[in-house]
Amino acid sequence: MSVASASAPASGATSIQREDGVLTVRVTDPATMPSLLGHADEHLRVVEGAFSARIHARGNEFRIVDGPGADSDVDQVALVIDELAELVARGQVLDRRLVEQTIRIVRDGVPGRAADVLGEHLVTHRGRTIRPKTVGQRRYLDAIAQNTVTFGIGPAGTGKTYLAMGAAVRALRSREVNRLILTRPAVEAGERLGFLPGTLHEKIDPYLKPLWDALQDMMDATELVDQVERGIIEVAPLAYMRGRTLNDAFIVLDEAQNTTPEQMKMFLTRIGFNARAVVTGDVSQTDLPQGKRSGLVVAREILRDIEGVAFSEFDAADVVRHPIVQRIVEAYDRHAAQSTPALPASPTSSASQGA
Repeated sequence: MSVASASAPASGATSIQREDGVLTVRVTDPATMPSLLGHADEHLRVVEGAFSARIHARGNEFRIVDGPGADSDVDQVALVIDELAELVARGQVLDRRLVEQTIRIVRDGVPGRAADVLGEHLVTHRGRTIRPKTVGQRRYLDAIAQNTVTFGIGPAGTGKTYLAMGAAVRALRSREVNRLILTRPAVEAGERLGFLPGTLHEKIDPYLKPLWDALQDMMDATELVDQVERGIIEVAPLAYMRGRTLNDAFIVLDEAQNTTPEQMKMFLTRIGFNARAVVTGDVSQTDLPQGKRSGLVVAREILRDIEGVAFSEFDAADVVRHPIVQRIVEAYDRHAAQSTPALPASPTSSASQGA
């Protein structure tokens, strides 16, 4: 990024001047400085830790100078500060994760402004706004908007299901679709449904509760009950999809790693006219019987190049839960990479690795 692009930011949130090798970023609204700096200057330290340049904050100004013995990155630092100021001006509450993602966008040269990439609003409920928090999440939402079927694949905590449901609620409220259908395969984690007490409904309900919980985060209880009673919102096990054609609907299949290839094909062929489907899952956490291939894995191999079908792959950088979750995911990924033996090259193995 050149200084020219940083020196005339479209937002007006900052102005940037260069003099004698020093960049000065002046924040237009001094009241936003506490948010930019963070508690005990935490945000400032995160930015400094990511670059070699040194940052000095005073009043409503940031003075940025080159660090010793390193390539100049003062322009990128200035752009990061400008993007953060724009996020605050748009009403975003900065936290460490958002600062880190803004740095990532600037350093990787991601097209568009960080404030645009991370500033999309999906649903606002009771003062809480659901929006993408990482570049990967924004690309996922773009894929959902542009494709009939989108697969969101990645570890826990990356927002795959939550964002899909946010997109579904938004589509319903904007009348892009007439109903929402949320489904999961009723595959248990280490238990047999037949040995659990209660009726079939009572046995299945715990597997669907995470979907209900997410809906309650996005809708008032009265609205949710009304929509369910009218059949506009349906939460049901995957087996209930068999034999149906789902027109004018936004369908979310969660925990898809627990589908068999036959179930996945059945689900995908239910999609009707003016329908959109999002399939989410974590291929590292399947509860299928040993030796049984996951329908999600098979679909990724078969449908990768099909028009209208998109695959969004998440990794540890997209985890938005407690930081320990990201470190756990990274540790498991490293262990898996070290433990997996190299396979001999063959047409079959090459196709699988390409998927």
